[in-house]
Amino acid sequence: MRPVIPYVTAALLFGLGVYGVLRRRNAVLVLMSVELMLNAVNLILVTADTTARAVLPHSGQVFALFVIVLAAAEIGVGLAIVLQLYRLRATVAVDDVALTEPAHPVDRREPAVLDREAGR
Repeated sequence: MRPVIPYVTAALLFGLGVYGVLRRRNAVLVLMSVELMLNAVNLILVTADTTARAVLPHSGQVFALFVIVLAAAEIGVGLAIVLQLYRLRATVAVDDVALTEPAHPVDRREPAVLDREAGR
């Protein structure tokens, strides 16, 4: 078997996944792009296992199985975070997520109300 075709396909899948992670603003699409990259790695592992016989038989397939388990756990945790983000912010846009909390919480009440409460 010629390994060039699976390697090129995996490179294209991985490049498409990187593009999706860097350019997408929707958190669900970012998770899908990460899945594309993990599937590209699986394709490389299985192709390398079939073309280069290692000391350990089927080691690439075993690693691919571990990557599939890791991807399933990542999707479970990632979707839970996205759902909680949607409940809190009513959006799943990655650009709208504040990475840090402000040092002092901003009081959104009217200045007249704040002056009355301060005794001014």
